[in-house]
Amino acid sequence: MFSRFFIHRPRFAIVVSIVIVLAGLLALSALPVKQYPQITPPAVQVTASYPGASADVVEATVATVIEDVVNGVDGMSYMSSTSSNGAYELNVTFELGTDPDIAAVDVQNRVSLVQAQLPQAVSDRGLSVFKATVSMLQIYALYSPDESYDSLFLSNYASNNVVDSLSRVPGVGDVFIFGAQDYGMRVWMRPDRMADLGIMPSDIAGAIRGQNVQAAAGQVGAPPTPANQQYQYTVRAQGRLDEPEQFGNIALRTATDGGILRISDVADVELGAQSYSVFGRFSGQPAILMAVFQQPQANALDVGRDAKAQMAEVAKRFPDGMTYDVAFDTTDFINVTLKELIVTLAIALALVIAVVFIFLQNLRATLIPALAIPVSLIGTFAVMLMIGFSINTITLFALILAIGVVVDDAILVLENVQRHMEDGMAALDAALLTMREVTGAVLASTLVLLAVFVPVTFMPGIAGQLYQQFALTISISVAMSSIVALTLSPALCAVLLKPKADARPGRVFRWFNSGFDRLTSGYVRAAGFFAGRAWLTVLVLLGTAGLVAALFMAAPTGFLPDEDQGALFVQIQLPDASSLERTDRIMREVDSRVGAMDGVAEVVSIRGASLLGSDGPNVAMAIVQLDPWDERNDAQLSAAALTARVSRDLSDIAGATVTAFAPPAIPGL
Repeated sequence: MFSRFFIHRPRFAIVVSIVIVLAGLLALSALPVKQYPQITPPAVQVTASYPGASADVVEATVATVIEDVVNGVDGMSYMSSTSSNGAYELNVTFELGTDPDIAAVDVQNRVSLVQAQLPQAVSDRGLSVFKATVSMLQIYALYSPDESYDSLFLSNYASNNVVDSLSRVPGVGDVFIFGAQDYGMRVWMRPDRMADLGIMPSDIAGAIRGQNVQAAAGQVGAPPTPANQQYQYTVRAQGRLDEPEQFGNIALRTATDGGILRISDVADVELGAQSYSVFGRFSGQPAILMAVFQQPQANALDVGRDAKAQMAEVAKRFPDGMTYDVAFDTTDFINVTLKELIVTLAIALALVIAVVFIFLQNLRATLIPALAIPVSLIGTFAVMLMIGFSINTITLFALILAIGVVVDDAILVLENVQRHMEDGMAALDAALLTMREVTGAVLASTLVLLAVFVPVTFMPGIAGQLYQQFALTISISVAMSSIVALTLSPALCAVLLKPKADARPGRVFRWFNSGFDRLTSGYVRAAGFFAGRAWLTVLVLLGTAGLVAALFMAAPTGFLPDEDQGALFVQIQLPDASSLERTDRIMREVDSRVGAMDGVAEVVSIRGASLLGSDGPNVAMAIVQLDPWDERNDAQLSAAALTARVSRDLSDIAGATVTAFAPPAIPGL
């Protein structure tokens, strides 16, 4: 008998359980922490820039060429693209389980086949092919409270001094600046002067390409040289230009009399931003917004904490008049969710132990199943780490439900040992006899539970990924509980249990026993009543089944329940051809009205970017960060109520459609 070895060697059984607990604790510190499992399908993004081209031209000359060759790449589920004025973006979504690195390489190889078929302007600027990152963790707002620095300076400071530091944080997959305004030399052409002098825009572009070069001017004194040559010098010529005056002095035409027509004669040159199409605000002030994305297998809480620490370190080097703030942080919701789940786990554990104690009415006996619970649950973490799971709401919920299951085997062993001891047997002999009787029952009950949960893990699709972690977590904990029931529980029964004394139970236990006896008697009488009337039993069962079916049909359906994540999104859509300035005026009103609402902490808004479609000057988006949950106890301040209020109160804004909605339960879906 397997359990005999441990009953005669209780110390060895205890050591085995300690090893299981230590392995679980070590795994617990290494497991990634997330809100949900990684179930978002991998995606690859292709972007291209075609300055000056309209959306239909981009669609005809860029989109069709790229999509024809990318379509059908190995593992692809579907693809979607957006063609806008001067820009193109293609998102290729792959099947679950596809290696994103291999997918990116496959798409890159396909795109490279048609590089020569694209317009020259697109090829010159290059195509970007990269793994799409959808798990946005945080948004940092870099701004100047006294407005001593403009958005152009802030953007370049962030690109040169902040982005690289945040990108080096372990677990950070990408750092993206919304509407990055990199420095660029702006040549503002004067059409009237150009028409008078017969100059075309292509002439200016060609002159800049031809004269803004890094030329190799050669050497002086290089061989072959006279025998008396003493020195050899490398000639350093004017390289790439970096001042507006230098670009203005580029020659466009030389007259026969020696006169030179320069760019400054037909255009104004200044140092500005490469693009002004997108810009952001934080609490009404111009700001640079940096989004931090985490890697798929990273620990969200660790990444968020380390990113905040790194940002605080970088901020020590900020010039006077520049500061930052955390504008959006998903780890707050993860922290609160996990804290509530851990509290629920502790409450469930306390309730199970309390129920066991009330029924057993013996501290020594209660200790045996009470020890089986943590050993089974903590040991589960070790297996979770080996199979690549994470600590998330699904796995923690499974552990909460498993508390009532993992204790059953230990109680089965304990009650049988107590039954034999009441017949006069010693604890050791009772434990040995019990394990001969119930070992098969323990194994059978474990296999039955595994037969229920294990098939669920083979469900396909995204929902199957959720059920997989839920079912496997329960299955692992049940398997752990059977190991404990066959090793630790009988060993503890042989060591801890003593013959029951004849002392009367306490008053509380007498009341409980009396009430429970009455309840048992009533149940027996009811069972006898229905046992003699089979037709009535069938009617009750059919009625119950019908009621369950009716409630099942009436209950609302959904992929995941809507939760208050402490934030909401706002999308603003203006009529086509609306200018960015007009969009900014609308967004200023949205910022001020939403920011003044009760329950709203901060408002981050981005002009020219969209949450639901293509970017453009007539769209904008806002992320509304709400007050902490403990400060919004009123139901009117919940995320759902505030979402409805924002949509209702802003519906009177003329010339724009405002839509408020909650963040997706799972990023990327």
